[in-house]
Amino acid sequence: MLLPDFIKEAPNYIFNIIKKYFLCFLSSILLILSFAPFDFFFLSWVSFLPFFFFLYNAKDYKTVVKGGFLFGFIYFLGNTYWIYHSLYFYGSVPLLVSYSVVILLAIYLALYPLTFSLLYKNLLKNNLPTSLYAPFLWVSLEVLRTYLLTGFPWALIGYSQYKFILISQIADITGIYGVSYLIILFNCFIFDILIFRRQKLIYPLLPYYTIISSTILVLIIFTISILYGFKKLNEDEINNNVNVAIVQGSIPQNEKWDYKKVEEIFNIYKNLTLQSKQYNPNLIVWPETALPFVFEKNKYFTSELINFIKEESIYLLFGSIMERNKDKYTNSALLIDPNGVTAYYYDKIHLVPFGEYVPLRKILFFIDKLTVGIGDYQEGEGYNVAITPFGRFATLICYESIFPGQVRKFYQKGGNFIVNITNDGWFGNTSGPYQHFSMSVFRAIENRKPLVRAANSGISGFIDSKGRIIRKTKLFERTYLIENIKINDKMSFYTKYGDIFAYICVVISLIFIFGNINIGGKRWLHLRI
Repeated sequence: MLLPDFIKEAPNYIFNIIKKYFLCFLSSILLILSFAPFDFFFLSWVSFLPFFFFLYNAKDYKTVVKGGFLFGFIYFLGNTYWIYHSLYFYGSVPLLVSYSVVILLAIYLALYPLTFSLLYKNLLKNNLPTSLYAPFLWVSLEVLRTYLLTGFPWALIGYSQYKFILISQIADITGIYGVSYLIILFNCFIFDILIFRRQKLIYPLLPYYTIISSTILVLIIFTISILYGFKKLNEDEINNNVNVAIVQGSIPQNEKWDYKKVEEIFNIYKNLTLQSKQYNPNLIVWPETALPFVFEKNKYFTSELINFIKEESIYLLFGSIMERNKDKYTNSALLIDPNGVTAYYYDKIHLVPFGEYVPLRKILFFIDKLTVGIGDYQEGEGYNVAITPFGRFATLICYESIFPGQVRKFYQKGGNFIVNITNDGWFGNTSGPYQHFSMSVFRAIENRKPLVRAANSGISGFIDSKGRIIRKTKLFERTYLIENIKINDKMSFYTKYGDIFAYICVVISLIFIFGNINIGGKRWLHLRI
């Protein structure tokens, strides 16, 4: 009789859970909709409010933990579900296991909002406006997520604003973290206004004093940010022009390394290149691992490519697997000049765990990486920059473009524009390619350099130094793009000094956390959760 009773009560139990944590669920859905490909970016400016009210009304820390975890789990599951596609369709990983990997990743990422929830709830009892501390806490955890365990800074809150370029201009000082800060700050400001009358009147005028002070501070911050955005968007720049062609071969991932199709794939790229050449580009860019063979190791096709470049007298930048030492492979970018000489190369530094190498190989010996090649790829050793008659540029390979701190290192000694080559064909028609492209907007703003993006299956395009998307392709479109980009020699504050703003957020967060340890005679570490 127990089983029927359990089944009978299950709907009520589920309903009560949904009812109790509905606000967490609502916040996470609003956040998912604010990112690409949905692009309802305005939702992020109020999306945290339901979650904040949940934390405010939570009676115990057990509820806070569950709510914070649920909020983070749904938020990250909705923004990283696309990972299953590459595992299942191209990694020969069973569908159930592929889903399990995504769930495990979402569980790990949910630990960050969970931590935020605990810190936030603990500081709430001080009756200070949340706008004074919560934005710093959130940004600090985003910084931690960027670097911990090789880093995975996907779906940082600020990325939802890639189309709201007025507010995003501040990123050339603060990096992407400054935009995240503004979003959380605005949510906190609205929340503080709505709940300040409920605060305990230990000191009768304290709530009014603090809310007025925080309101003035928030208004000043947003006024400065908006005025700065107007200034940057209307700033005249003296630029040189470079005519660049992007070739998007749109080669299906399951055909990319079929030896029988090497000639066919090669001809697709050559034909598209010949079509783009009529516009006299200074540089032609092919995507990551565009060549379906190992450059230099395969003598026949290497010779054919070199001869093609010399005959057409072009500068060609392309991605290829390279064998640097015996059985030691790199994911590389190479620039061949009109004389058929390798004018520049770059070996990818930030490799994708399980995609290009298997961490803890001796322990996880039964797991293989997704990309082709013998053994794990090896990391590059230098931040190489191409120096050409038409300008200086660095090449970001694949998801290196989501690491702002790495990108700026290429431009600390100068540079004119950014090139990103990638193969997002792994992710199919999911949100992955759209979100990956949106992050490139901030690399252009942060470093004040136009960005050229060549993707195998899309999205390829051109982004100017103010973050405006000039042109872009559709997914799975076999085509080419031509654009006269405006390059410059300027070096932004962010390029020079990096994540100073982010580290300030970390310091302020620590001050609030440790300053709260003995408040009220209670120790933080002794709180019962």
